[in-house]
Amino acid sequence: MDDFTPNIPEVVAEVTALFERYETALAEKDVDVLDDTFWNSPLTIRYALHEHGYGFDQIHRHRVARPAGPGLKEKRLRLEIVTIGRDLATTNLEFKVRGHDLVGRQSQTWVRFPDVGWKVVAAHVSTTDGKPLW
Repeated sequence: MDDFTPNIPEVVAEVTALFERYETALAEKDVDVLDDTFWNSPLTIRYALHEHGYGFDQIHRHRVARPAGPGLKEKRLRLEIVTIGRDLATTNLEFKVRGHDLVGRQSQTWVRFPDVGWKVVAAHVSTTDGKPLW
């Protein structure tokens, strides 16, 4: 029977380390690490500000074209990592957008593949004014 136990501590630790590695690579525009984080598949999706990446190759082209700089995130507000069993995880980050009165949201779906390990299969970045909708 498959194990769907949530938040097994060692799995959370693995995904947290990979998430932090990705965040550092974003800040440093380390394209090799950024590429290594994502599943090399035409099925991978990354929606971001001014970017709609359908497939690994398109996501890679956006990464190469993105200018280096301080990045979008000024301050982390909340990070939630949820793992289900040993091979599926989500990361959700809220952050203060640098230089604006906006809250950013970043989500990723991670899958552990038997041949390549943990990879992001879907990602999303957006902003909001931070006010509740209702």
